[in-house]
Amino acid sequence: MTDDVAEKMLVTQADAWGLCLDRKQLMLFRLYAETLAQWNTHTNVTAITDRQQIYLRHFLDALALARFCGTAPSALIDIGSGAGLPGVPLKILFPELELVLIDSVAKKTNFLKHLIMQLGLEQVRIVTERVEAFARIPYERERYPVVTARAVADVRVLAEYALPLLTIGGRLLAPKGADPRVEVEAALPVFAMLGGRLHSIEPVLLPGLEPRSVVLIDKIAPTDRRYPRPVGTPTRKPLTG
Repeated sequence: MTDDVAEKMLVTQADAWGLCLDRKQLMLFRLYAETLAQWNTHTNVTAITDRQQIYLRHFLDALALARFCGTAPSALIDIGSGAGLPGVPLKILFPELELVLIDSVAKKTNFLKHLIMQLGLEQVRIVTERVEAFARIPYERERYPVVTARAVADVRVLAEYALPLLTIGGRLLAPKGADPRVEVEAALPVFAMLGGRLHSIEPVLLPGLEPRSVVLIDKIAPTDRRYPRPVGTPTRKPLTG
């Protein structure tokens, strides 16, 4: 067991979830935190700069999603990836994962390119694009078994972004606050319209933080090619079912 307080917290909580982190993975998380702090001195990519908080609010918050992926997924697309969260921690956990990080802000994707180079990760694609445009590319549609999106939008909007990208049998993992039931209830007709179905709302408990949750939406049928609608429309006029 490491003597580093932040690493010890990471290892202990991951172990409690049944996730085993080896020395190489811990080294990658260490380098990730260092790269994030260094880059943030000249370009703001995260408001969280304390090392222990990076491990807690970024890395553990991301690894909490691994329990809901089923077996190690073959591919994952992270929408609005920002500082690489939750996609990059999940890539560190699942080294064979084919990862796509998409963000429309160039300064964020510039950081992601630097980060991936620093970590030496392979099978990672970084896309500077609005997801509405990306999800209309024919060969990108319905090919990803897992889609994640942290702090991006209302779950109705997330569903329109993500469900066109999910393969049938795939799953959207949408981190939310402690009790998103009202938001999710309003979105149920939208899920059905887009070929999805609510699987569950799962609690996520992290040491010292307020309770939060993750909304799991399964893809059960093809998504009509009308969706997602043109760039900006999903957020201006969310679907109502």
